[in-house]
Amino acid sequence: MFSTVLIANRGEIALRVARTCREMGIRSVAVYSTADRESAVVRFADEAVHIGPPPARSSYLNMPAIIEAARTTGAEAIHPGYGFLSEDPDFAEICEANGITFIGPPPHVMQRLGDKSDARAVMAAAGLPVLPGSDGALGSPTEAAEIAARVGYPVILKAVAGGGGRGMSVVRDPDELAWAYQDTRARARAVFGDERLYLERYIDGARHVEVQVLCDGRGGAVHLGERDCSAQRRHQKLVEESPAPNLPAETREAMCAAALRGATAVGYVGAGTFEFVVTPANRFHLLEINCRIQVEHPVTEMVTGVDIVREQLTIAAGAPLTFGQDDVVPRGVAIECRVNAEDPARAFAPTPGRLAEFVPPGGPCVRIDTHAYAGWTVGPDYDSLLAKAIVWAPDRERAIARAERALGEFRVAGGGVHTTLGFLRRLLAHPRFRAGEHTTDLVDTMTSDVTEPAPAEPASVP
Repeated sequence: MFSTVLIANRGEIALRVARTCREMGIRSVAVYSTADRESAVVRFADEAVHIGPPPARSSYLNMPAIIEAARTTGAEAIHPGYGFLSEDPDFAEICEANGITFIGPPPHVMQRLGDKSDARAVMAAAGLPVLPGSDGALGSPTEAAEIAARVGYPVILKAVAGGGGRGMSVVRDPDELAWAYQDTRARARAVFGDERLYLERYIDGARHVEVQVLCDGRGGAVHLGERDCSAQRRHQKLVEESPAPNLPAETREAMCAAALRGATAVGYVGAGTFEFVVTPANRFHLLEINCRIQVEHPVTEMVTGVDIVREQLTIAAGAPLTFGQDDVVPRGVAIECRVNAEDPARAFAPTPGRLAEFVPPGGPCVRIDTHAYAGWTVGPDYDSLLAKAIVWAPDRERAIARAERALGEFRVAGGGVHTTLGFLRRLLAHPRFRAGEHTTDLVDTMTSDVTEPAPAEPASVP
């Protein structure tokens, strides 16, 4: 096992990785930008190294600075978390060239799966169902129009290098396709540095369900069940849960088996997620593969008892999986709500500011993954995620009640910071969500004039 691991990330995921390192007796090294000098992970880690000014391109995306931090601190491995460099095959290769283990799949696997259009072809060859669409990157708006006419509208344009719900446009009218093509290509170029697009048939009234896999590179491969991520806004997930409600057993089993088949076909190593769209008729099609740990991994940990970060570390150190598929026995229901520093009344605009008060909830079977604390400044440079509230209960009805209670206990105030707490409670109370009948369009169909409810009297929280 590694003696020292550098965490090339920030926020709640950096702190979460550092905690597992502490439990495993591994020395952790945090890196931080000037804006994160007083961050929770800097205080918690065994060592911390400053890597640059606030802009991510000068700090958390600064490969030379991160590699130098690893070399000077004696780190044998780098955990990239999610986002930033977590799915960058060039960074993985640079780590390898410097004798540092990248905690993730091999560079050639990331390269193969990172190109979304190529990944479609690879997975289709492995027998996974994919949506009708282009066989590769589109060459022109004319080609896009020809394919769209063949597969039928609506269609969705996606960035080949996309991820995190960005670089997508749904097109319902043929007259809008040319403009959407140019607009999406420009956004893809700006965000990912790659303007290539591909096209797929878009399914209305669909669900977004994903499967967590672990592969040790020695022939050992397991899935940890599925997560429903259908509660999302503009392709950004808001609430996730496991198991997926009202999903037929045969669909669940076939989807999990398909994920393992796809992972085996490309020689996957580490933790990965296969994302699927599920039609109203419960037929599933592959969307994409994420070669990293997911924001929503705690819901899987809560129902399976598996520490996914620990498994990432042991696999990267060369150890085989210590359990098989029959040992994975999910119990109960877990729900995760992402609490962001955003104002729902202003189209979810980010609201940076200094937190005068930050009191997370507690109680039975409540897990809060957060890097925030009273006195912490929510800056404008990074993602607005403040915390993830994850709850567990024996059944879904009690899990929803526990999630509502936990969200209601949060106390966040100061510096003009607004949160999505009220909106999340409203989402959990929606009849379609309660019935487990929500699809990816639920949030869009909710009233647009959402405002935060008046603050309740402070709960008696010690």
